[in-house]
Formats: sequence, structure tokens, C-alpha cells
Amino acid sequence: MRHKLPRTVVILGLVSFFNDLASEMVTPFIPILIATVLGAGPVILGLVEGVADAAASFLKLWAGRYSDAKAGRRKRLTVSGYALSNLARPLLGLVTSWGALLLLRSVDRAGKGIRNAPRDALLADATHCDMHGHAYGFQRALDNAGAMAGSLLAIVALTWLGLSVSEVILWSAAPGVAVMLLLTFGVHEPPRKEVKKENPRAPLLWSALSQHTRRYLLVLVLFTFARVSESFILLRGNEMGMSIVQLLLLWATLNITKAATSTHGGRMADTFGLGHLTMIGWLGYGLSFLAFSQVEHAYSLWLSVVAYGLVTGLSEGSERALISVYADERERGTAFGWYYLAVGLSAIPAGVLFGMLWHYWGAGAAFLFAGNLALACVLLLRLWGFAKDKL
Repeated sequence: MRHKLPRTVVILGLVSFFNDLASEMVTPFIPILIATVLGAGPVILGLVEGVADAAASFLKLWAGRYSDAKAGRRKRLTVSGYALSNLARPLLGLVTSWGALLLLRSVDRAGKGIRNAPRDALLADATHCDMHGHAYGFQRALDNAGAMAGSLLAIVALTWLGLSVSEVILWSAAPGVAVMLLLTFGVHEPPRKEVKKENPRAPLLWSALSQHTRRYLLVLVLFTFARVSESFILLRGNEMGMSIVQLLLLWATLNITKAATSTHGGRMADTFGLGHLTMIGWLGYGLSFLAFSQVEHAYSLWLSVVAYGLVTGLSEGSERALISVYADERERGTAFGWYYLAVGLSAIPAGVLFGMLWHYWGAGAAFLFAGNLALACVLLLRLWGFAKDKL
């Protein structure tokens, strides 16, 4: 008998849906604002996205560690993080300089830093051990579905309601209210074992993590230099002359294709192995970015985006589920904190490097570099980065 997803997982999935609905009423406009209103280019986009992700990295480790220390903290941190993001994000509609955009984007990501590790640990706490892949895949599916809905809602607001880009961004506050109501009244943190103060088990020191966890995280850091912000796909479309509505439709297509395979990919991971599905997703990422490097026309960009979304969506749940099975129940928050810290600290150099490759050698060279690096990471992950019993 398959276990049903618990209520907490379902509610957190809905939280992700509405939060990403709000987020994607804003995120697709960032590369457009940088390229048009603010008059900047790919290097500034890489800097903004990199700093925004890295600024919250240490918060992610702290929040995960703090959530392990006492029952009840996972929900409080999750609520606080979502509140901070949904307060800062609508203000992006008022920016007049890339410095202000960088600041608000960093505050938004700080909220993400506070919530992500406790939320992911909360998902693991509430889920039966043989269906972690399904739970994380379900959460990613609703996350991507919300992103698709946000993009489509932005299109309706621009074309049918006649709102400006700034007004659409300001209206992103509305679904943020739904996020806070769902979290406050719908999520209940399950009871768990307490960690004794005199014998804390959460491995705050890098050296205290298991060897398999350290290897996996090191390969993830390298993979971060390949998995740059998807905003660059929109920037590529903007360079090719696509309109704002076309770019929003492209963004919606990307997210609906990822949503279509995320839940199924999580179930497959539980059946065939978390490691196998992670490698399939990374392989698809590398091949898709090689395809992006050859794109010259809008129709080929559309085809590449569909292929990219379908394949990478398969592994979104398994990549995180691996962290949940490596970690002890009482140190999951800290383990997820290290996961987000390792990836986040790599985001600034990764984004700037990709932007500089784009600036000096063109979009094709940047995507080609990322695609080849992703393929190399698949090989490294298979030969060195996995515990054999997680494949």
C-alpha cells in the first residue's frame, strides 16, 4: 500500500504554489528591467542574481541549525521567511536603479534563506521514509505550477487589464496574503525528538558531516557553475527580439513543463533510486544548455525550453530528497542549511562568470560552457559523489 501525502505536505505545496505565483509576477521582469529601464547588461544580471542568492546563504545554515534545536521552530522560521519575501518583493515595482533592485532582490532572497531549510526539514519530518522523493517532487510540481500561473496572470494584467509592469509587480502582494494565511492556519509541525543541549547532534562544522554528504555537496557546488539563473534564458529571448508577452509565455512554458514531470519524477526516484533520477536530470540540463548554445531563432528557443523543462523537472525532488536521507532525523535542518549554503555561496561567481562569458564571447559560448560543465558533473557524481546505496 502506498502512503498518502500528509496534510502538512499538501499545505506546504499550496504555499509554494501561491508564493511562486507571486514571485513569477516579478521575476520574469527583472532581466527586462535591467536590459531596458536600467540600461544594464548580462554582467549586471549575473551580479544581481548571484548576490541575491548568495546573500542568504549563511541565513540558510543558521535557520536550519536553529530549527533543529527545538520543536516548533521549523514552522516559525518558515512563516517568518515567507513574510519577509512577500513584503519586499512587490517593492521591486518602484525601483529606479540597479542598486535598489539588488538590495530588494537580496532582501527577498534573505526571506528564502530563512525559510528553505526549515521548510524542507518540515516536509521530511511529516513524510513516511519511503516516499521522500514523492513529497519533494509534489512540492516542486506545485512550485512550478505557481510559477506558470504567475506568468500567465502577468500576461492577462498587461494585455487585457492594461496594467504597467510596475503595477503588475505591486499586485504580486495579493497572492502573498494567501501564502501567509495557509502557513498560519494550515500547517502544524509534527512532534519529533528533542536534541539535548549538552549533546547537540546537528553537524554545524563541515568536517562533522558524513563523507558521502560532503562529496555530494562538493559536486553540487561545481554543478552550480553550470546551473545558472534561468533568467538568462529570458535575456536570450529579449536579445532575439521577443516581446514582453512572448517572454512571459516562454517563462510559463518553462514552468509548466517542469511541473508536468516533477511529481512523477519524485515517484520514480522512490522506486528506481534517488541517485539515478538526479543524474538523469543533470544530464538533461547539460544537453539542454548545449542546445541553447546553438539557438539562433525564436522557434528553436521554444523547443529547447520545452525539452529543458521536461527533463530537469524529473530530478527536482530527488536532488533534495538525497539530503533528507543522508541526514539523521534530528539534524535535517542543519543538513539542508549546508545544502543551501554550499549552492548559494557559489551563486555569485557562477552568475558573474556566465555573464562575462556572454558579454565577451556571446550567449552561445556561455551556454556551451555551462552545458559541458553539467555533463562533467554527471560523470563526477556517478564515480565519486554518491553513496552506492543511494543510487
